[in-house]
Amino acid sequence: MNKKQLFDQLCSGKMPADRTLFRPILMHFAARFGGTTYGKFASDYKTLVRCNIEAMEHFDLDLVGLISDPYRETSAFGAKIRFPDEAVPICEEIIVNTIDDVHNLKRPDVYKAARTSDRIKGAELFQKELKGEVPVVGWIEGPLAEACDLAGLSNMLMNLMADPDFCNFLMDKCVVTAKDFAKAQIGAGCDIIGIGDAICSQIDAGTYDTYVRDRHKEIVDYIHEIGGKVKLHICGNITHLLPSLAFVKPDILDIDYQVDPHEAYEIIGPDIIRCGNISPLLIDAKDADLIFTASKQLVQNELGRKFILSGGCEITVNTKHENLMAMRLASIF
Repeated sequence: MNKKQLFDQLCSGKMPADRTLFRPILMHFAARFGGTTYGKFASDYKTLVRCNIEAMEHFDLDLVGLISDPYRETSAFGAKIRFPDEAVPICEEIIVNTIDDVHNLKRPDVYKAARTSDRIKGAELFQKELKGEVPVVGWIEGPLAEACDLAGLSNMLMNLMADPDFCNFLMDKCVVTAKDFAKAQIGAGCDIIGIGDAICSQIDAGTYDTYVRDRHKEIVDYIHEIGGKVKLHICGNITHLLPSLAFVKPDILDIDYQVDPHEAYEIIGPDIIRCGNISPLLIDAKDADLIFTASKQLVQNELGRKFILSGGCEITVNTKHENLMAMRLASIF
């Protein structure tokens, strides 16, 4: 049974007989593992795909992904992005400062804009190299995260309290492009679309329900309509958002180490796959035996439930290879 069939089995509620699926978020770690820089990894789809496949083969990962940084759509909207060799890409300008800027924000052509096109080509290359046998996770920014990228984090959070019209108008435009980008990646071969909206863990449940919940639901429903599955990633403590996320109904919900997996299961129910939740700090700093023990306990706790073993968020660049391998070994029955 190939990895795509294992994932389909998990989605259908038939747990794989010999393993818990394992897929940590790899970005800078994957670049370093592949012998290249983060800047090259984030700016060149061929490098990103090669590094992910090499990591998949070495650590026996069950999915591969196209995640690299939060500025694909931001670049398509017109912002300038700089690529340091060994750091996350940097957005060098805020391009939305006023409501007039929102009005003037043009809908990007995701097939023509350089950075969105690069990710679409990455999906195509994954399919060519893996022949459809491994699930491919594409990536888009959630509406609040993208609005923060365009308008600036502090400015956007202030406007959530002070200027609802600005926020709603900007996020509506972000939703349109999120759907465009998701459709393009699914058309290129992605099985799953990850939605990154980490900033949502920093707002209260009422604000999330007012501004973001229904937009998340709209994007999730759209991706389902066009044949994809959805992985929602909001790192940090999202315990207060779990009832709302049960309404959103992604296929996979990432849970960080601050969230109790059993409590999440009780609130969101048995149908949503939870993915997590070993602390990346633990995976980085501790020895392999301790990580194996923690991962094995988590896997045993989740037997019979839809679950994917992962770090709570991105695996750090200097994580020891044997520590990540300990998680893989712990997930095998």
